[in-house]
Amino acid sequence: MNNKHNTFGFSTRAIHHGYDPQDHHGALVPPIYLSATFAFPTAEYGAACFAGEASGHFYTRISNPTLALLESRMATLENGEAAVAFSSGMGAIAATFWTLLRPGDEIIVSQTLYGCTFALLHHGIGEFGIQVRHVDLTDLAALEAALSPATRMIYCETPANPNLRLIDIAAVAKLAHRQPNITLVVDNTYCTPYLQRPLELGADVVVHSATKYLSGHGDITAGIAVSSHALAQRIRLQGLKDLTGAVMSPQDASLLMRGLKTLALRMDRHCSSAQAVAEALQAHPAVQWVTYPGLRSFPQYALAKRQMKLPGGMIAFELKGGIEMGRRFMNALRLFTRAVSLGDAESLAQHPASMTHSTYTPEERAQHGISEGLVRLSVGLEDIADLLADVHQALAKCSRPCMRPAATAAHVLR
Repeated sequence: MNNKHNTFGFSTRAIHHGYDPQDHHGALVPPIYLSATFAFPTAEYGAACFAGEASGHFYTRISNPTLALLESRMATLENGEAAVAFSSGMGAIAATFWTLLRPGDEIIVSQTLYGCTFALLHHGIGEFGIQVRHVDLTDLAALEAALSPATRMIYCETPANPNLRLIDIAAVAKLAHRQPNITLVVDNTYCTPYLQRPLELGADVVVHSATKYLSGHGDITAGIAVSSHALAQRIRLQGLKDLTGAVMSPQDASLLMRGLKTLALRMDRHCSSAQAVAEALQAHPAVQWVTYPGLRSFPQYALAKRQMKLPGGMIAFELKGGIEMGRRFMNALRLFTRAVSLGDAESLAQHPASMTHSTYTPEERAQHGISEGLVRLSVGLEDIADLLADVHQALAKCSRPCMRPAATAAHVLR
C-alpha cells in the first residue's frame, strides 16, 4: 500500500494516508469493495494466502481492500504498526481478550469500566477459568502488589466511562512491562488518537469504539484495535476470524474513513464547547459536583494536562438532590438529546446507572465510583450559545431551597 504520507501531520494523514487516486482511475474517494470473496490467479497463490505466506485478500472476514485502507490510517494515527477493524467496539475488546487470555490467566482491570465491558469480564471470560481482578490503577503501589505470575493483561479506560477517572498510562506501562508476558490494553474511545496516543506512552494494544468520535456521525457501529504487527495478526486470525467473526462491513469502513477526515476539527470543537459547559455547570448553585479534565478543580488536572492534548468532550456531574434532580434536568433538556452513545455531532445526555452501566449492581456501582445520580453529557457540535442556554434553562427547573452544600469532584474519583 502507498504510504508516502507517513511524514505528514495528523489531519493530512487522516485524509490521504495509504491512498493515491491515480491508482484507482482518479477516484478521489476510495472505492468500496463489496465482494465477500476474492479470486486467486493460481491454486498456489490461494494456498499461500491461507498459509499466511502471501498478503493478498481472499475473504472479507479476514481482509478486504476497503477495510485494509481504514486499518492503515488508524495505525498511522495511533502511531502503531497495524490495526484490525471490527463491527463494534465490543467486538474489538472481546476479540482482544479471547485472543490473548487463556484459562488460568489473570486480567487486572481498572475500577471503572463501560457497562458492557464489565459484563463481558464477569459474565463472559470470568466464567471460563480466567481470573478478573479490579484494582485501583491510580494507586501504583496497589497495582504493583496485585501483579502475580498469572497476570497476563492489564486493561483500562482513560478517561473512564462514565466518571472520567484517568489512568497514568506511562506509569502503568512501566510496571506492566517488568514482566514480559503482560499486555497493557487501553480503551482510547473518549480521547481518540487526536487527543491521546497510548502506544506512545507504553501501551501494547489500543482499542476503540469507533462508533463514537472516530465516526462522529452516529450512523455506524464499529471498533478498532491497534498494536504491533505481530499482535494485530494474532487478533485478526484468532479473535476476529475464528472466535468472534465481528467483521466490519466495507460500507461502514468507508463511512468511518469519511469521519476521520474531520476528526481533528470536530475534536477541537467538542473540547472547546465542553469546557464552556463544564464551567457553567460548576458555577451553578444547583450542581453538587462536576468532573471534567479541563477544570482546575479536577483531581487529576495535572495528569490530564500531561497525557492529553485537550480535555475531551465528555462531562460527568451530579445535581443537589441526586437522582431525582438528575432526571428532572434530563427531562427538561430541549437541545441535548436523551440518548446513549457519545461523540456524535448532536449533544447527548444519559443516566449511566439506569442505562449504559445498568449491568452493574447498585453495590458494584458504589464500589466502582459510579454514583446513582451521575449524569453524563456528550457535548456536540451545536452553537455553544444554544447549548449553554439549554443547560441553564434545564438547571433552572432543578433549583430549589434547602439543597445540600456543594461538594467537589474528588469523591467520585476515589
